[in-house]
Amino acid sequence: MTRDTAFLWKIVAIGFHPQGGSLMSFPLQLSSFTRKQLSRRLQQAYASGSLQLVKRIHALLALAQGQSVSEVAEMLSLGEQTGRDYRNQYLFKGMASLVDKAPPGRPSKLTKTQRQQLAEWIKASPQDAGDTSGCLHTPMMQDLIQRHFGVVYHPHSIASLLKNMGFSSQNARLVSDHLSEAKRLEWRQTRWPKILRQAKQRKALLLFGDEASFAQWGSLSYTWAPKGQQPEVPTSGKRKAYKVFGLIDSFSGWFFYKAHAGRFNSESSAAFLLDVLSQTTQQVVVIQDGARYHTSKAMQAFFETHADRLTIEQLPAYAPDFNPIEHLWKQVKKEATHLKHFPEFTDLQQEVDRALLHFAQTPRAITVLMARYCENLGKVDKAA
Repeated sequence: MTRDTAFLWKIVAIGFHPQGGSLMSFPLQLSSFTRKQLSRRLQQAYASGSLQLVKRIHALLALAQGQSVSEVAEMLSLGEQTGRDYRNQYLFKGMASLVDKAPPGRPSKLTKTQRQQLAEWIKASPQDAGDTSGCLHTPMMQDLIQRHFGVVYHPHSIASLLKNMGFSSQNARLVSDHLSEAKRLEWRQTRWPKILRQAKQRKALLLFGDEASFAQWGSLSYTWAPKGQQPEVPTSGKRKAYKVFGLIDSFSGWFFYKAHAGRFNSESSAAFLLDVLSQTTQQVVVIQDGARYHTSKAMQAFFETHADRLTIEQLPAYAPDFNPIEHLWKQVKKEATHLKHFPEFTDLQQEVDRALLHFAQTPRAITVLMARYCENLGKVDKAA
C-alpha cells in the first residue's frame, strides 16, 4: 500500500465525505510517483484544451507544496469552496477525480469587445494582463482567455481565432532590457539624418563597421529531410573561428574587410582602419558600436591622430538592429557556413574568403541593403 493510499483510507475511516464541508484542514501529501502522474495529466489537459482540469491540477500541486486553500484560490481566481472541493474529491477518488468534462451546450465565444481587449494585450505586453511571461504561447493564451472572459477554447480553436484577428505564430526575438528607447528614437529622428546629411556635403565615405567570427563547426539552417528524421551535419568539433573586420559604405556599397588571426582588440582595430584610409583619399565617417576595443584610450588617441580624415560616430547602446552590416554577416554565413562541414580550418577560410569576395564584387547587394536600412529608420528629408 502506498503512502497516498494509506492516507486515503485513514480519511475514509474517520468518516470524511468529499462533498461535505471540511471539518478540519486535511493536508495534501503526495509521493514523487503521484506528482509525476499529476504532471502527465496536466500536460494532457493542456493538449485537450480543458482549462478547468488544468486549474484543478494546478490547485492540487500548489496545495501539496504547502499553500493554503485561500492562497490557491486567489492565485487561480477560484472560490475557496471550489479549492476545497478539488482537494476533497482528489483525497476521496484520487486520479479518478480528474475527469475531463466538456461543458454542456454550445461553446461560448469571445464578443467583439473581448476580442479587441485581447488584441490590445497581445500587442502591448502579457504583463499588462497579469502574466509574468514576456510572450504568450497557446496554453497561456487559453488560461488568459478563461481567467478574464470565462470562455474556454481548444488549442486548435485558439489558433483559428488569432489568425482571424490578424495575428500569426512567430519566433520571438530577444531584446535587452538595457535598451534606452529615448536614445534609439533620438538616433532615428535626429542623429542619423544629421550624420547622413553631413557625409553627403563632405563627399565622405559613410561606413558602418563591425566584426564577425565564423566557426569551424559551421552553422545550421533549415533543409529538407524525410519526415521524422532530423537531418545531421558532420562537424570536426574544433572550437576555432575565422575572424573578420568589416566596413560597408552607405553610398557606393564599397565593402572593406580584413581577416584577423588573433583576438579583436584596439591594436588590430586601428590596423584595419589604417588599411582602409590607405585605400581612399576621401573623408571617412565610421559608425560603430560600443565594443571596448572601439572606445579604449588607445583608440581615442588613434582617432585624435587621424581626426583630419576620420570621424567616429557611436551607435546607441545595445542597438545591433541599427547596424546594417549585421545583415551582411548573416548573408556571408548563409553563403559560406550554413550546413557545411569543415574538416580543416583552411576549408573554412576558403569558403568565407570566397563569400567575402563575392559581396566585395557585388556592391549592388549592399546598396540594396542600405536602402532597406534607410526605409526602416525613416528617410531623411529630400533636401538632404
